[in-house]
Amino acid sequence: MNYPLMPKATAVWLIDNTALTFDQIAEFCGLHPLEVKGIADGDVAHGIRGMDPINNGQLTRDEIERCQNDLTARLKLLKSQRDLPEVKKSKGSKYMPLSKRQERPDAIYWLIRNHPELNDAQVGRLVRTTKPTIQSIRERTHWNISNLKPVDPVTLGLCKQVDLDHEVARAARRVERAAKKNAKLADDKQLLSAEKSVAPVEETQAEIASGFGGLAAPEVETKDVPDVDSVFSNFKDD
Repeated sequence: MNYPLMPKATAVWLIDNTALTFDQIAEFCGLHPLEVKGIADGDVAHGIRGMDPINNGQLTRDEIERCQNDLTARLKLLKSQRDLPEVKKSKGSKYMPLSKRQERPDAIYWLIRNHPELNDAQVGRLVRTTKPTIQSIRERTHWNISNLKPVDPVTLGLCKQVDLDHEVARAARRVERAAKKNAKLADDKQLLSAEKSVAPVEETQAEIASGFGGLAAPEVETKDVPDVDSVFSNFKDD
């Protein structure tokens, strides 16, 4: 439900200038009836000047009179005749004071030292800096590397602890996925090498079973063996 602009100031004006009930005013302004009663008694909203909702185009005199004559009726907020443009959030980098800019290298050094799993893009988002600056500190080629001291960027006010925890968690998930992928590749490589070592043995056994590399086994020549009875008969004749 839409409420009028400056609801307490509107409630002050309605209390002073109309005969509406506390419930009617409270529902129209989005307040609690006891809060409206406190405004009427002077216990709430000290020093707030009433704002006329009729001049602001939020109510009409006829609408107020209708609700004054019927205590069960509820005020209806008029639709604005002006279409305000939607405010777009800027995606550009936020302004950073000069003193904070000078402290960014220390924050980058702290992030690289304490959270090496963070990539350059994540470090850049946290402290709003460029990749060349991050790479120069990683490679220790920064012009002031000897004077840098690691300082927590949250302490320096360069980022929030929630943002830092979020980026660290993302980096941990990325490292875990990479480790699982590398382990799977190592297992596949080991399995492939094992299959290659087993294959020649199986081929050799198949060649032996089929007969010397697929060739038919040589036939052994057999001579006619004399009958036993004939041999003994020759001995008897002698």
